[in-house]
Amino acid sequence: MILFLVCFAIICAVPFIVESRRMPMDGVSREDAPGQFVDLSRGTTHYRYFGPSQGPLAVCVHGLTTPSFVFEGLAERLVAKGYRVLVYDHYGRGYSDRPKLVQDRQFFVSHLDELLDALGEEGAFDLYGYSMGGWVVTAYAADHPDRINRLVLLAPAGMGHDLGLLAKLIRWPIIGDWLFLGAYGKQHREGCEQERSLPSSVPFIVDRQQRELNYKGFLPSVLSSLRGALSATTQADHRAIAQAGLDVTAIWGQDDLVIPISCKDTLSQWNPAVKQIVIPDAGHGVTYTHTDQIITGLD
Repeated sequence: MILFLVCFAIICAVPFIVESRRMPMDGVSREDAPGQFVDLSRGTTHYRYFGPSQGPLAVCVHGLTTPSFVFEGLAERLVAKGYRVLVYDHYGRGYSDRPKLVQDRQFFVSHLDELLDALGEEGAFDLYGYSMGGWVVTAYAADHPDRINRLVLLAPAGMGHDLGLLAKLIRWPIIGDWLFLGAYGKQHREGCEQERSLPSSVPFIVDRQQRELNYKGFLPSVLSSLRGALSATTQADHRAIAQAGLDVTAIWGQDDLVIPISCKDTLSQWNPAVKQIVIPDAGHGVTYTHTDQIITGLD
């Protein structure tokens, strides 16, 4: 019985021990970071500008697991059109800090708000959101409609998603943490590997996505977002955006298995004025696999 209890305790502890031994996101880890850093109320945030110092601003907000480098290809094309592009890493991803907080609506909206204030961005801008970033920008636009020239949603979350059985089990405290820390890394690697043969406007994107698993705080942050922001829909925010009369375009991948194309109809019900674009043969990686088609659709 004692041996059994010891073995059970070890099994229970392993995912937490592995997480504690991952590399910290510190000065050493940030030595190769492009862009700049700013200290905000919840920690250091990594951000990057592309393009000219003047010109219309486009702010791009990334999703659940792939940091701001996901927009490198899109930013390049927006700059060619004269835009000044700002991207940043959510807390817990990329080169930003890893605060141990609930990543809910207020967490994400206030992060973007603080960043814009710290960078002195006071005017209106175009706002892009990919996947969970679509959830975030929808909430931000609903709260700050006067700041948005155009809202662009790329395979946006908030109308339903399929992240697998594991994402459903993590609602349980403690055991959900254990399951997620122990199993999600493998799921993340395998999901990224499935896209290795696909064209991409972002160099080495699969390797860079998988690199996130090396750093402490990444998995707990993903878990916190699943329990926080992604546990709620964006229905109320989309209805508020519709009432405000914002210019909204939603772009979907026809073959997306994470954010199913059926979400397009849900969004139409919440805001019939949204311009909807479906890209054939595109999956959830539409932002970097079909970047040129996105730009064409926005013209």
